[in-house]
Amino acid sequence: MGEPVVEQVTRAPHPRLRPFIADYVGYRMNGFAPGTFLGLPSRWVTFVVAFDDPVEMATGPGGGDRERYWGMLAGLHAEPAMVHHDGDQHGIELAITPQGASALFGLPAAELASTQVQLDQVVPAFADELIERLTEAVSWQARWAVLDDVLTRAVCDEARPAPELQQAWTLLTTSHGAIGVEQLARDVGWSRRHLSQRFRSTFGLSPKLMGRVLRFERAQRLVRLPTRPSLSSVAATCGYADQAHMTRDWNEFTGTSPASWVSDEAIPFVQDNDRPPLPS
Repeated sequence: MGEPVVEQVTRAPHPRLRPFIADYVGYRMNGFAPGTFLGLPSRWVTFVVAFDDPVEMATGPGGGDRERYWGMLAGLHAEPAMVHHDGDQHGIELAITPQGASALFGLPAAELASTQVQLDQVVPAFADELIERLTEAVSWQARWAVLDDVLTRAVCDEARPAPELQQAWTLLTTSHGAIGVEQLARDVGWSRRHLSQRFRSTFGLSPKLMGRVLRFERAQRLVRLPTRPSLSSVAATCGYADQAHMTRDWNEFTGTSPASWVSDEAIPFVQDNDRPPLPS
């Protein structure tokens, strides 16, 4: 067997879609040993169309069942999602903002939270067309054109969260989760209780839990830097009380410690991509 091959191609979406989609990522990975990788908690609603073979996800109690997806949407979540692979992966992934879930799919991100669903269950109006045209396209450029065409026709600008919730989301994400819920509520002019209720009913996670996910998201990027910063310095940079605090969150979000996760990560995946809207 030869060396594993990884191809990853990224393109910004059509300008009309950029408030809702961070990027288009095409990927092809061949020659890895069969196994699993983790879909980790992040700020994105994940949209996948698979080629060659469907994506296979663990479902059910303890992840004992599996479901296969040619087109999949996965909402915000605070637990790792287990993806099985036979050593090869080929498809397209889109990182969609929670606001984009409303604008593109006509439903709040909360309806997708902590789960993954077949694309045609959410958007039957264009799921079949999109999957068929992407599968038939013969180049990445042709696939980007298909995405631009189908998704710009799907956009509904009126389907957006309340301005206060958009402000809260922006404050929370640009601070990498460093802003407290009390301060967040003051900044948007709501009570903490009202903000927490509305935030969760719109995005699917509470602002406190989303803040933890955002700190983890930043820490995950930092520990992969070529300079290999120490875990204690990563914890301090990301606003954890100490390294043990970061490790507790890391165990919850990945099922393992930071050190074990870095050493065991055998297959790169799309989620490792540094997305343009994510400031350092």
